[in-house]
Amino acid sequence: MKNILVPVGSSKNTLSHLQYALDFAEAFGAKLFVVQVYNVYTKAGTMIKVDQIIEKESRSFLEDLVSKVDTKNVEVVVKTLKGKLIDTLELACKAGDVDLVLIEPRTNSIKDEVYLGKTSGRIVKQMDVPALIVPEGYKFKAPANILMAIKSAVIKKKGVLNPLSDLKKKFDANLDLLLVKTPFHNEGDFDLNTELLGLIKNITKSENATTFQGVLEHFQSYNPDILCVVRRKRGFFAKKWEKNTILKKDFHSKIPVLVLSGLK
Repeated sequence: MKNILVPVGSSKNTLSHLQYALDFAEAFGAKLFVVQVYNVYTKAGTMIKVDQIIEKESRSFLEDLVSKVDTKNVEVVVKTLKGKLIDTLELACKAGDVDLVLIEPRTNSIKDEVYLGKTSGRIVKQMDVPALIVPEGYKFKAPANILMAIKSAVIKKKGVLNPLSDLKKKFDANLDLLLVKTPFHNEGDFDLNTELLGLIKNITKSENATTFQGVLEHFQSYNPDILCVVRRKRGFFAKKWEKNTILKKDFHSKIPVLVLSGLK
């Protein structure tokens, strides 16, 4: 894991999240891109150069944030980018060869009942880059146990397990696999390829209506430090993410959640 990107919003948790990102990047010896995306809609003939003003203010805001945290030995690149959120972040990830995006649950929302705010929800739901959702106020610690929950182990994408493999190897963590048989189960869904088999320590099979319910049933018995799920069109958070905002009553995690891009 060489390049990590952190989109920055205006939440009260921003400094804590940025420090976690720096500690995480230091553990991997990775470069950290700290970015803020803005968009400007102006009327034709506007005399004031709004773009330049906002770009300058945004960059000053980011530099001020970075000055307030311990950057350690991490190479930090500050970027202010203009454009639509998802398109711009995806271009930035491609240009920076980004391996992982670290997001905070609520970049702007102040509502306590919200787990993932609209912006964070859009990033997790719509981007094809692996993401790590870090709980508010969570301090970095080396994970000892990781739980991966999936309803199908069929892997067709090359390199999709890289973030998970990197975490396991870097911290010598135990990786447990929860295979959840849902009503949409297909023959061969639980056939594991050699790459995944080489990573996991224990396998548990469960039968539930959804992968989400399987996790709720088995979460306490595993007591993981990181939960790993897969982004699919109809996957772990499919119904939860039909709307970008996710309420805590629907899902809430006190540990980081690693969201891999679709396996297929």
